[in-house]
Amino acid sequence: MAHFFITGAARGIGRALAIEALRRGHAVTVSVRAASDLSTVPDGAEAVVFDVRDDAAIATAAAGIDRPVDVLVNNAGVIGRQRQSTLDMDFDGFAETLAINTLSPLRVSQAFLPHLRRSDRPRIVTISSAMGRLSYQKSDRIAYRASKAAVNKVMQGLATDLRSEGIAVQCVHPGWVRTDMGGPQADIDVAESAGGILDRAEALELVDTGSFVNYDGSTIDW
Repeated sequence: MAHFFITGAARGIGRALAIEALRRGHAVTVSVRAASDLSTVPDGAEAVVFDVRDDAAIATAAAGIDRPVDVLVNNAGVIGRQRQSTLDMDFDGFAETLAINTLSPLRVSQAFLPHLRRSDRPRIVTISSAMGRLSYQKSDRIAYRASKAAVNKVMQGLATDLRSEGIAVQCVHPGWVRTDMGGPQADIDVAESAGGILDRAEALELVDTGSFVNYDGSTIDW
């Protein structure tokens, strides 16, 4: 049994990940953004409250967890504001998207490194998106795409820096999922995505560090 820490677990993929991890017998701690979200936390999971952009709140939450974290799942993310074209950009919205999708996974990873270092098999899984592939020349939702391309690079660098400590890092594309973010027309349901992501997290070894994979385990080109 591993201890999973999952950010952004009030709804969508994060909540489904918590439910599936609990079903598999893992211990689960989740973060939610506001106290009003605590009612959505699955039974059996512990919960802490912080905005992933708030260094002080993250530090306080981390200090209150007195056990190793075996798997940190950076799930919290946003699709970004409506106006995000290269020809008509909401720049405040772009900065907000980068803050949540790119900077916060690193911020949370750094805050929980002491907990990961206490694990016998520490892993960091960051939910990214194939929309961030540099080989995928689409321009819609460009703030979101850019934030995911950037977090891929950040996590690749983190994998390099943590390899010597035995901490494996991997980016996972969850698929196009029927959530509030993905919409009802998406390809797969949230349970299928969560199951695949959990499979990747359970199987992740140091030999895989720095990789980018689909929820079904297939490799994705950067």
